[in-house]
Amino acid sequence: MNLLTRLDECYERGLLRKVPASVDKANLSLAQAREWITEAGYDCDADAPRSALIAVYMGYFHAARALLYRDGVREKSHYCIGVYLESYREKGLLEDEWVLQFDHMRGLRQNDQYSLDARPSLPEIRQALADAGEFIGRMELLVKTLR
Repeated sequence: MNLLTRLDECYERGLLRKVPASVDKANLSLAQAREWITEAGYDCDADAPRSALIAVYMGYFHAARALLYRDGVREKSHYCIGVYLESYREKGLLEDEWVLQFDHMRGLRQNDQYSLDARPSLPEIRQALADAGEFIGRMELLVKTLR
């Protein structure tokens, strides 16, 4: 299934919907992303990898969601956020690495949340935490430059 079909399907199923665009909400979402990343660091220091994973993912989620708020899109599906990011990649506005990074984090979070035998490792979480600042920064740059 191609990207346009998947994006259209997200809208048709109500998993993405148009709302008034809001730079203020985008900035609040970016601030929340940073708060989640700070908490993830505390969770890592406390040797709590599952909590750290959820907190790191929430940082990625809120950073990506900032772009949707700026564009006037509301999500009801974490998968569709990834599809939305892919639409930016297709337009040449976002590099592959950021789409892949978001989808990787979404997959880790989903596996941990729904699998009975998932066990995230602290080294894996620490790497995701190290990469999160750059991801947030990239989303912030898009929010600021594409008005």
